[in-house]
Amino acid sequence: MRIAARAAAAALTAALVATGTSAVAADAPQPSLGASADQPAAAPAAAAAAANPHFSLYAVNSAGIAYAYGPNGKGGLTARKQYGQGWTGVTAMMQVDHQNDGDSDGLWFRESNGDLGWLPFDSSAVKVGYGYNTYSKLVSPGQIGGAAAGDILAVDTKGDLYVYLGYGNGKVTKRIKAGYGWNIYSEIAGNGDLNGDGKNDVVARDKSGVLWLYKGTGNQNAPFAKRTQIGSGWNQYNRLISTGDIDLDGKTDLIARKGGELYLYSGTGNASAPYKAKKQIGTSGWDSYKFLF
Repeated sequence: MRIAARAAAAALTAALVATGTSAVAADAPQPSLGASADQPAAAPAAAAAAANPHFSLYAVNSAGIAYAYGPNGKGGLTARKQYGQGWTGVTAMMQVDHQNDGDSDGLWFRESNGDLGWLPFDSSAVKVGYGYNTYSKLVSPGQIGGAAAGDILAVDTKGDLYVYLGYGNGKVTKRIKAGYGWNIYSEIAGNGDLNGDGKNDVVARDKSGVLWLYKGTGNQNAPFAKRTQIGSGWNQYNRLISTGDIDLDGKTDLIARKGGELYLYSGTGNASAPYKAKKQIGTSGWDSYKFLF
């Protein structure tokens, strides 16, 4: 079954390459970011599934300095290490796995003028699109459209949801409208499979503090099933982030920031109760970061 799934993904990836792209290459901007040395190998369960990512958590402060926190193997994070600088002119940053191996390969970033850039960890940054300042939210939840590369979810100010399928080289397809009414959500997060079906899912918090699960379908035109409620009270957090598997048990987790504190919600793999009780993994200072991704 896994061989067939990989063959289907390869076929869709080839189809994407044949369709062309709306992106335009340009000169590399100045900011830098290095691959975190603390990004671990996949846990055995995650390696077998070849799906759930296990990225380090990146944090960027108001001075534009980027730090990385890796999983420490004990359900928490390592001490921070500086991995980049110059990130003062951007309004969104997202890690992405283009090889479907669980490792982060680089990041998409939006500049203040709306340009979308791609920075692979092993090369220089390039411009891959423009006009992205029409979106109030940009999230890379991994692969949601059926091909092997990571994709982008974008919500515009009207609440319309769009999917940009990734080619695997930082460039993306023309947008595909996939929903509406998403402006009811103040936070959207996702980076892996939450219910064990091999498809990437996302969670979304509405403005009343209720957290909802959107299970992935693998269909680029309708990427999510009907939402199901996870729980209430999530408006105590000012940021929700998923970098994949933090506690290295092969399941996708969720990170939540409350003021300067940081909490981990470990994944269960069960759609009806996708997270365990919270665990504090940061005691102070996390409100000094303008980006966590």
